[in-house]
Amino acid sequence: MLSPTEPAPARKTIPHVDFALDDLDSDEERYLDFYRKVAVREDMLVPLAQHHDGPHSYYVLFDRTATWGHPGTPQLLAVHLQRDHEEQTFSFDHAPLPLPAMAQSWLIHRGCPPDAIGLDPELGPPPADEATRALERRLAEDGDHYAMGYSYTRDDPEDMVVVVVLRAMDEERAPSPFRVVVEEIDTDAWTHTLRESGFDTVGEALQWCEDRLTGKAGPLPPSRSATAASRPAGVAKAPAPRPPGRSR
Repeated sequence: MLSPTEPAPARKTIPHVDFALDDLDSDEERYLDFYRKVAVREDMLVPLAQHHDGPHSYYVLFDRTATWGHPGTPQLLAVHLQRDHEEQTFSFDHAPLPLPAMAQSWLIHRGCPPDAIGLDPELGPPPADEATRALERRLAEDGDHYAMGYSYTRDDPEDMVVVVVLRAMDEERAPSPFRVVVEEIDTDAWTHTLRESGFDTVGEALQWCEDRLTGKAGPLPPSRSATAASRPAGVAKAPAPRPPGRSR
C-alpha cells in the first residue's frame, strides 16, 4: 500500500492511469456513471498494476483522494473495463478494496490472468517476509472462499495499518467461520507485513480490530489451522455481517 503523500522512496515520478476511452462514443449516461465512480479523480489514481488484453483492461489503482475522505475508507480501486470498438461503446465494473491482493483477486475472478496483474515493485513498500508473500498469493489467487464484511484503513505515518474482517462462504469446511487479516507498514524500513487469524464469531473478530485500532490489542491469535492455505481469506462475493457503528 502506498503512503498518501509519498508513493515510494525510490520513485521519482508517479505514473498516470490511461483508460483509453477517447475513441469510444458511448451513451452519455454510461460516461457520466464512469466519471462519477472512477474518472472524476483520474489524476489522483496511481496504477499499481494493470493488464490489457484486447478489449479488456484490468487495473489495481491507489486512490490518493481516499485519505481526505471518510476515516477508514479503502484506498484501493479495482477496475475492469470492457470496450466494444465495433459499437464504439464500453462497460465497466469497479470495487473499492482495502488490500492490493484483494483487488488482484477481484480482477482475476473477472478474467484477468493471475500472472499478468503483478504489482509495480517500485510503488509501495515490499513484503517484509515470506509469510506475507505467501498470504498475498493466497488472497490473490483463491480469494473467493471468504466474503469481506468490514475493513478499516489507517494511513497515519505513526501507525499505518489495515484491518479486514472476512466471513467463510462455506463455514462447514473452513477452519474458522470468521477471519481477520492485518496489514502493517513499517515506515522506517519501508516494508509491510500481512497476517491472518481465525475467530468463532463476528463479534470477536470486530472486537480484536477495534482493540488494534485503539492500541488495546495484544498479538493476533495464532491461526487455528496451518492448512488454511486451501481455504484462504479473500474478496467479497456477498455481504457479510456489518459491524456496529463506532467512532474513532
